[in-house]
Formats: sequence, C-alpha cells, structure tokens
Amino acid sequence: MAKKENISVVLVGHVTKEGHLAGPKILEHMVDTVLYFEGEGSHAFRILRTQKNRFGSTNEIGVFEMKEEGLVQVANPSEIFLAERPLDVPGSVVVPTMEGTRPILVEVQALVSPTNLGTARRTAIGADPQRLALLCAVLEKKANMDMYGHDIFLNVAGGIRVDEPALDLAVICALASSLLERPISSTTVLCGEVGLAGEVRAAGQMEMRVSEAERLGFQRFLMPKANLDRLHASFNIDIQGVSTIQDVLQVLFSH
Repeated sequence: MAKKENISVVLVGHVTKEGHLAGPKILEHMVDTVLYFEGEGSHAFRILRTQKNRFGSTNEIGVFEMKEEGLVQVANPSEIFLAERPLDVPGSVVVPTMEGTRPILVEVQALVSPTNLGTARRTAIGADPQRLALLCAVLEKKANMDMYGHDIFLNVAGGIRVDEPALDLAVICALASSLLERPISSTTVLCGEVGLAGEVRAAGQMEMRVSEAERLGFQRFLMPKANLDRLHASFNIDIQGVSTIQDVLQVLFSH
C-alpha cells in the first residue's frame, strides 16, 4: 500500500526486556530501515545510528542536539565534543575516530587510582570493557606498569560510544598518563590499534583523520608507522610514526 499510494507508513511496536522489537524482531523484518537514537539523559547530544538499511550504508551516523526549537543537527561534532575538554591534565587525550566516512575527534579520559579492595575494578563508559582489560594487561606486561593494584576508570567524553580498534592507542596513553601523573600535550592527537605483543597496528582512513585534526588546529599526530609510510597527501601538522607502545610512551613522557 505504501509504495502504491506513495505514502509513509509508521509501525508502532514494543521493545522486549531483551531489547528486541516485538519479540523475534518481526517489525525489523518488515521495514527497510531501522534507526536508533543513542545517548544518556544527562547529555545534550543524541546519536542517530543506522541498524539496518536496505538501500544504503549502515556505517553512517548523525549527531543531534535538543534545543528550544527541537532536535537540531550538529554540523561540526568534533568541535562540540571537545568544547569542554580540560587542557594539559593527566589522563586526557584526543583521538580521531571514524563513524562511517565521517571523522570525529573525541576526548578519552582515564583515571587510575590505587585500589582498597581485593579485586581491582575495570570500568569503561563509551568503550568496550573487555578491550580495556586487554589493554591493561598489555601495559602491565610490555611497559612494566603496575595496573593490577589499581582501580581503572575509562570514559569517552560527550556520551558517544566508540567501538573501533583505532581507539586502543589513545586508551593506552590515557592510562599511562593518569598512572604517571604526566599530562599529554593538548595539541597532540593519536590513534592506532594495539596488539597483544605491544605492537601498534595500522588504522583505516588515516588521511581523513589527519585532515580533521589539522582543521581543528592540532599540531602533532602520532600514528602507526605503517600508516605513515602509506600517506600520500601533505599536511601542515607534525606527523610521527610509532611501531610499539614503548615508542609512543617514549615520545610522550621522555622529557
């Protein structure tokens, strides 16, 4: 009927305790596109994420802000997410993430504090808790940092969730910064995947990440050496390649 009459049809269903639409996702199978609004009530921003799209990509997102006139699109989400970022404080670092084809710079915050309990806590908001536990083990083993005796809290500021592996290097550096009480320069951004051997692996769409960082006025970009070797465009930003987490910690904290 909708196609024949050239009209839109709104289907109203319920969400089960498991988070599924109408039990076995009956409604999702009936429609062409499924969109989710994400975000905590305490945050002004909402992320519109595509769960299903028969006619296009599911890797794109939209960022919106609720104002008096209603829900308004955020044209430059990187600037919004970094607007309240504290400068030159331990445990804070900026990472260029990718949401589909859109680069978004977000702040990663870490707090490492000695534990008073028998088992140290590992809490992640906006990132994968299992990935956090893995990266703590890598820091302990490969960088000789005492993570076992500390409670660790990780937060991606602004209420956004980041699932890509390129977040790894920022998490490693934020944890080290908090543990050592050494701030990372507010003009530095970094990204890259970290393996179990402590190696820093390449991330995708690096030129778009560098362009966004340069546009926002950052002066130094730390990236996997494999990505640096494949860069073709020229940028007015200091770009340094690192191969291991020891390399990046040496660059950030040797002075």
